[in-house]
This record gives sequence, structure tokens and C-alpha cells, in this order.
Amino acid sequence: MADKYEQVLELAKRRGFLWNSFELYGGTAGFFDYGPLGAMLKRRIENIWRDIFVINEGYYEIEAPTIGIEDIFIASGHVGGFSDPLTECQKCHEAFRADHLVKEILENPDTLSAEELTDVIGKNNVKCPECGGKLGNVYEFNLMFKTAIGPGGKRMGYLRPETAQGMFVDFPRLVKFYRDHLPFGATQIGKAYRNEISPRQGVIRLREFTQAEAEIFIDPRDKTHPKFKDVADIVMNLYSQDGQANGEMEKMSLRDAVTNGIIAHEFLAYCLALTHQFLVRVGVSPEKTRFRQHMKDEMAHYAADCWDAEILSDRFGWVEVVGIADRTDFDLKAHAKQSEKELSVYVSYDTPKKVEKFVVKPDMGVLGPIFKGKAGKVANALKALRLEELSGDVIEVTVNGEKIKINKDSVKFETVTEEIHGENIIPHVIEPSFGIDRITYSLLEHSYFEEETKEKVDDEGIRIVLRLPPEVAPVQAAVLPLLSRDELRKPGNEIVAKLRRAGILVSFDDSGTIGRRYRRNDEIGTPYSITVDYQTLEDGTVTIRDRDTMKQVRANISDIENNIFDLIYRGKSFDDAGKGI
Repeated sequence: MADKYEQVLELAKRRGFLWNSFELYGGTAGFFDYGPLGAMLKRRIENIWRDIFVINEGYYEIEAPTIGIEDIFIASGHVGGFSDPLTECQKCHEAFRADHLVKEILENPDTLSAEELTDVIGKNNVKCPECGGKLGNVYEFNLMFKTAIGPGGKRMGYLRPETAQGMFVDFPRLVKFYRDHLPFGATQIGKAYRNEISPRQGVIRLREFTQAEAEIFIDPRDKTHPKFKDVADIVMNLYSQDGQANGEMEKMSLRDAVTNGIIAHEFLAYCLALTHQFLVRVGVSPEKTRFRQHMKDEMAHYAADCWDAEILSDRFGWVEVVGIADRTDFDLKAHAKQSEKELSVYVSYDTPKKVEKFVVKPDMGVLGPIFKGKAGKVANALKALRLEELSGDVIEVTVNGEKIKINKDSVKFETVTEEIHGENIIPHVIEPSFGIDRITYSLLEHSYFEEETKEKVDDEGIRIVLRLPPEVAPVQAAVLPLLSRDELRKPGNEIVAKLRRAGILVSFDDSGTIGRRYRRNDEIGTPYSITVDYQTLEDGTVTIRDRDTMKQVRANISDIENNIFDLIYRGKSFDDAGKGI
């Protein structure tokens, strides 16, 4: 049986969905171009994502630069820790992901250090997959593309490895935009860049790719969701930590998963539901989708819980396409520390509270003349001290790494009772992160079918069909004059104009036999073909053909645009499309 990946890629290249970038110059791994149909397919997927997260959830979209200054990625941890283990063949000098080379030997090789991976490769006599040569020592390779900002390269920057950081850096502006009201969210769809060591999985692992991410800022004291009850009974394929330990995936409702403590809380479960609904709506097979919980030894240190939506591929097995994580307050704290700015939200109490508070009051009249420009930072360091740190005649604080000693007489402190009307809290972040390119490929694979048919074209009874959902299909309708004659082209062009005014992407095709034209449109996923024939000239009706069933109905030209629009977007049944003649 033919490799489905190869079948899909052959169709994608031939029909203008996808092809390798830079083919004119021999190409290079990790880059793909979207052709005319692929670009439209991808945009439709992105717009469905926007419909769910921006329009229906109210998380407005922003657009941040794809280049970030170094401070951003120091705070996020990418400068110090965003790397993969690399090993090079000593013979042919090809580079490889070391953890990928030993995944058949160890269950979770991505948890091992470079030294441990070197030891595993040596003990198991793992050789170069290309030439069989000896592999060198493993070392960490940072995946970010480095660049210089401005002439002379005085400021260092990086192409962003994810879209998320722009939303964290914009947090102070977003707080004001949402009028200090939690929860709120920001979304972004755009390019991200990772200098992958050895991208040998086609569109599954790219060096330039598109992410769609939502950063949802919530009150850490309340992780319920007001609309959880609307999705609580959705049953999904869950591959929990316990399930992975037992090798068992189970179908479970989100209500049971939260009640039994499998999913950490309602807000995270609600985001799993949105992800499930999105994937099904764009056409990914629910039977080939699962949600896998990160194991404890792979969970990020800042995450309270994390789940990956994985799609089953014929060649690559289970492929991660979405990550849904409770990132706690890690990101905002990290950027607050690096920027030396407070990143919090003021939350008002329903009724004021009386609390006892320990207050440190630095004497700026004394500190100002002594420390001059540093006096403010010294005062802030003093205010952060606890009572036990203020004992003794001399108080010591650290400012920008410098230890400073201050006479106790320069500081007053006391316990006071205050009426508190609210408090500043650092929100936690729920992050659903979607890999649009992987989803686009998975959709093509899940929609690709070869089937026998009685409608033979060129003596072949096999047709290739992409069963894309109508709202996702790049070309949503095709107008096909039965014969290439002016008297049939004229009403055909009038139908095309009507459909375009209704916002429907339509093609006009009068080249070749009608059977061959049907096949061309089946291959690119066009859900409805409209045939203009000589009966059209007599009674103003046309034939509408359904791609999946190949059924045909007659319908009036007068209302054709509303008829097709309702079929695509409003769930109108195909049989009803032929009524009212």
C-alpha cells in the first residue's frame, strides 16, 4: 500500500497546496511554501480559530514584532535554556537530534542531559543513520536565530521562537485596555522561528512556522470557568499520566476529569474543550485525536498542568499540534524581574478588610544625599525587608548585585492597622498554543481518500477526493458549463459574479470533459460543483453536485448565492438545496 504521506504531498504539490521552498535553487530542509490553494486553506483555518477565540471568547488579537530584543528572551529563559541536544557524525558530518536517535531505547530521552545522552549512545553503539559512522559527544544547541538590530550590531536581537512573549511584554497595556478586570486574554497569529537541528519530517517540523496562541490571564484564587457547564459533558480521548503509566487511553467527560482531579481545574478543561471543538470543526478526525497529559518528569517546572492535543498520522504516529498549559505566574514574574517593573492587577474587594501590616519607612532626607541616584532603589529594597531582617544597628540590602550597609537610624518601622479595599495580584496564565502548519497538514491527511466509483474518467474507476469541511475548503464552489460554448458561458459567468458578491470563493472551469472537471474539483476539496446546461437556458435552473456523495439536485439560478452560502455556513442539507424549484 502506498505511503499516505507521499500521496498527500504529491497531491499538495501538484494541485498548489504545498511545495518545498527555494526549489529553484535546490531547496533546504525546514521550509515550505503555501501555494494558491494552500494559502487559502490555511487562512480559513486561522479564521475559524479567530471565530472561536477572538469573536466568541472575546480575547482580542494583537500583532507584535517577529524580532525581539535580547532582554525579552533572557527573561523568558530562551537565551539560557532553549536548546536541543545535538550530535554530529564524525564521518559525514551530518547533525542529529540526540534524543531522537535513542527514542527506541528509552521512553523519555528528552529528560536526559547531554552527558547522559552521550553515555546512552556509546553504550548502545548507536551509529549515524545516514552513513553508519561514529557519533560525537552530545552538546546543547540553542534553537533561536540570532540577529543584530541597527547598524554596527550594537543591540542584539532574536527572531521570536514563539508568539507568546509579545503578549507578556504588552501586559501593562493590556491591563489598561481591559480596565483591570480579570480574566482577560490576548491572542496572536503569526510566524515563529526555530533553527531546528535536523528537520526531516516535512511540514511536521519547520524552521519557520505559524503559531496561533492565546494568553489568558486569570485570578489564581479562582480557576473555575462560568461556561464550563456548557462543555462539561463533552467526551474526549484522554491519555492521562496514569493512563500512560498503564498504556491505556480512555474516553472521559471533562466533568469527570475535573471532578477526579485528572485535569487540574475548570478553566484548563474549558480550553481543552475549545481545542477539541476547533479541531473537529476544521475537519480533523476525532477518532484520530487524543489529549495527552505531560508526565511529571516532562512537565515544565512552572506549569501546574499541561496537555497536548495529538493527531494520529499514518507516517509519524501521534503528532503534537496544540499545547494547553497552566503556566502559573512564571512569565509575568520573570519579566517583572528582568524589566524591574511591577506586572500585576489591582483587584477590589467586595467589602473592605482590616489588616495588620508591617511597614518600613526609609528616611529619604538621610538616604537621598548619601546614595543620590540610587536612593530610590535602596528605599525599595528596605521596604521589602521583614522584621527579623531589621535587627541590629546596621541593615544590609542588595541593589543591582551590590551589598549596601545602612545605619538603622535611617529607617523607621511599625505595625499599623489599615483598611484594605483591594490588592495587587499577579495573574496566572492559561496558554492554548496551536501549530497551524501541523494542523493544516493533518487536515489534508485526514481528508484524503481514494475510492472506487462507477463514474469512470479516462477508463479509471478510482477517484481522489479531499473531504474538507465546506467552510474550510479553499475553493467552495465551481461553476462548470457543460460545453465550452458562449451561450452556456454567459449564465455561468453571471453565477460566478453572484457567488463572489456573497463572499464565496468560486472557480470557473470549461476545459475538458465534465467528468474530468468533477475529478479536478474533487481532488482539491471543492464541496459543490454547479453545472450550467441547455436546460438552464430554458428554465433558469442548474445542477448542483455534492462532492462527497456525488448526488445531484436541480436548483434555481435566482437564489443560487443564498443556496450555496447556506450549504457552506448554515448547515443546510443537500437534499433541501433542490427544493423550491
